Amino acid sequence: MQDYLLTHLYWISLFASLIALFFAYSQAKKVLSADEGTDRMKQISRFVRTGASAFLKRQYRTVLIFFAVMFCVLCGMAAAHKLTWYVPFAFITGGFFSGLSGYIGMSIATRANDRTACAAQKSLNSGLRVAFSAGSVMGFTVVGLGLLDISLWYALLDLVFHESLENITAAMVTFGMGASSMALFARVGGGIFTKAADVGADLVGKVEAGIPEDDPRNPAVIADNVGDNVGDVAGMGADLYESYVGSMVSTCALGAIAFLNSGLGVKSVALPLLMAAVGVVFSVVGSFFVQTKEGASQKNLLAALRRGTNFSAIATAVFSFVLVVWLFGIQFYGLYLAIIAGLAAGVLIGLCTEYFTSDTYTPTQKIAESSQTGTATLIISGLGTGMLSTGLPILIVGAAILIAYYCSGLCPVDATPSGIGLYGISLAAVGMLSTLGITLATDAYGPVADNAGGIAEMAGLPPEVRERTDALDSLGNTTAATGKGFAIGSAGMTALALIANFREKLLVYTPDGQDLTLNLLDPKVLVGLFIGACLPFIFSALTMGAVNRAAQSVVLEVRRQFKEIPGLMEGKADADYARCVDLCSKASLKEMILPACVGIAAPIITGLVLGGLGVVGMLCGATVAGFIMAIFMANSGGAWDNAKKYIEAGHFGGKGSDNHKAAVVGDTIGDPFKDTSGPSINILIKLVSMVSIVFAGLIASVNLLG
Repeated sequence: MQDYLLTHLYWISLFASLIALFFAYSQAKKVLSADEGTDRMKQISRFVRTGASAFLKRQYRTVLIFFAVMFCVLCGMAAAHKLTWYVPFAFITGGFFSGLSGYIGMSIATRANDRTACAAQKSLNSGLRVAFSAGSVMGFTVVGLGLLDISLWYALLDLVFHESLENITAAMVTFGMGASSMALFARVGGGIFTKAADVGADLVGKVEAGIPEDDPRNPAVIADNVGDNVGDVAGMGADLYESYVGSMVSTCALGAIAFLNSGLGVKSVALPLLMAAVGVVFSVVGSFFVQTKEGASQKNLLAALRRGTNFSAIATAVFSFVLVVWLFGIQFYGLYLAIIAGLAAGVLIGLCTEYFTSDTYTPTQKIAESSQTGTATLIISGLGTGMLSTGLPILIVGAAILIAYYCSGLCPVDATPSGIGLYGISLAAVGMLSTLGITLATDAYGPVADNAGGIAEMAGLPPEVRERTDALDSLGNTTAATGKGFAIGSAGMTALALIANFREKLLVYTPDGQDLTLNLLDPKVLVGLFIGACLPFIFSALTMGAVNRAAQSVVLEVRRQFKEIPGLMEGKADADYARCVDLCSKASLKEMILPACVGIAAPIITGLVLGGLGVVGMLCGATVAGFIMAIFMANSGGAWDNAKKYIEAGHFGGKGSDNHKAAVVGDTIGDPFKDTSGPSINILIKLVSMVSIVFAGLIASVNLLG
C-alpha cells in the first residue's frame, strides 16, 4: 500500500489541493451571500473594486511582456542544451498560478469590504467572521494552487515523459523562478501603488487639512483603499504563493539528491508534499475556531485568531511524526526534530513580531510616548525599535538551522552529512509554512477590515461601527506583521536550500577537476559577499524612491483639488477620485520595472564576471543582509502604525493632537518600510537563488575572470 501511494504521490497532493480550493470556494460563497449594506456602501465598494481590477489588468499586461521575453531567452538556452525543454513552460506556469492566486484573493477582498462594514453593524464577531472568511479565500487559494501546480508537473513528467526523480524535482525548482518573478512584480508594483496613495492621503488630509482618515472629501481616499487590495492582498498572495512553493520544491530537490544512493529518494520527496497536504486539512479545521464575543479587547481578538493557528500548528506537528515514522521508521526521528524546529521557529518569530509591533506591549507604547517631544523623537524611537527587533529572530532562525542540520545528520542513511543536513534545514522551512492556509487567512483579513472602516466612515455609519472595524484593523496590523515574519523566516531557510541546489547544478555543468570548494578567503567569494550584502540596500533604495516619487504626484494632486474644486472642503462638492487612482497606477507600473530587473540581472551578471563561486558568495551575502533588513523594515513600519492607532485610541492627547500628527508622520514613513520594501526583500533573496539555478549552465560556461 505504501509503495503504491508513493509511486502515485501526485494524486495525494492533487487531492489536497482540491480540498483547499473547494474550501476557498465555499468561503467565497459565504462572503458573497452576506448583506452589502446601503446603496452608498455598494457605490464606494464598486469604486474600489473597479479601480483594483483595472490596475491588476494593466499590471499583468506589463508583466506579460517580461514573461514573453524571458520565455524566449529560456527557450534559447534549452536549444543550446543549457536547460531541459520543459523549463520555459514551467517558468510560465509558476508565474501564472502566482498571479492567479493574488487576483482571486483580491476579487473576493474587494467584495467583502462593504459586507464586513455591514456585518459590523450587528456585532464585532459578525464583522470578524466575514473579514476572516474573505482572508480564508486568499489563504486556501494560495496553498491550493501551489499544490496543484506541483502535482500537475509531477504527474506530467512522471506519467507522460517518464523522467527520473532527480529531473522531476529539478523542474519543480525552475517553476519557482516564475512564481518569484511574478511575486516580485506584484509586491513591488502593488506596494508602490498602495503606499503612494496612503502617504498622499495622510500627509495632505490628516496633517495639512486636519480631516479624519477615510474622509470622503479627501481625493486620495479611494486610491488608498484600492491600494490596500492590490498591494496587501494581491501582492501578498503572490508573495506567499512563492514562499510556499519555493520551500517545498527546494526540499524535494535536495531530498532527491541527498538520498540518491540510499533508495529513499521517493520518500524524501513525499515527506514535504504529504506535510503540505496534512497542513491543508488541519488549517481547514482550525479556521472554525476563529470567533469572538461582542466588546472583545485587542487581546481577546488576538486569542480568537490564535486558537485557529495554534490548533493547526499543533495538529500538524503531531501528525508529522506519524508521517516520518510511516515513511522512514522511528530511527529517522531526526527529520521530525527538524520539522518541529521549523514550526517552533515560525511561532516564536510570530510572537517576537507581535511583541515589537502590537500596541498592547511596551515597545510600541514607548514609540507613542515619544511623540510628546516631537516627530523627530518618535521617528528615532521607531527606528531603534525596528533595529532591536532583528536580534531575537536571528537567534531563533540560527537555532532552528543548527537543530535541523545536526538532528537530520543523525539519520542512519547512506548520504553525506551536509546533504541530509541541508535537507533537514529545508524541511524546517516546510514545517514553518505547512499551515500557511490559516496563517495567511489571519493576515489577509486585515486589508478587508481596513477597507471596511473606510466604507463605514465615508457612508456615515454610526460611530460604534467604525470602532469595531478599527479594532479589527488594528489586530490586522499585528497579524500582517506576524505573517511577514513567517515569510521572512522561511525565506532565510529556503534560500540556504536553494544555494545548495545552485552548487549541485554547477557540479553538473563544471568540467571534471575544477575546484568548487567554497573558501571565504577567495577574492571572488569575498567580492560576491559584498555585492550580495549591498543588494537589499540598493533594492530598498529603488523601491523607497519609487514610493516617494509616486507619493509626491499624489500630494500635489490632492492639494490642487482642495484648492481648485469649490466647496470640496465644505463637503458640498465631490472629489475627483479617479484622477488619484490613475496617477498611482501609472507611477507604480513605471516604477516597478527597475527594482525587479535588478533582482533578476544581479546573479547573472555576477556569475558571468566572477563565476559560480562568486555567485555563491553573492547569494550568501544577500540572504543574511536581506533577512535582517526585511525584519527591521517590517517591524519598524508595523510599530509606527500601531503607535498611531494607540494615540487615536485616546492616549497621549488622542486624535487631532500634536502627538497624533507626529505619529501620522511616523506611520507615513513606515508605510513603504512595511508594505513595499520590507516584504519585497524576502522575495528578492529567493529570486536571486532561483535565477542562479536556472542560469547555472550559462554561469558555469562563461567566467570573464577565468
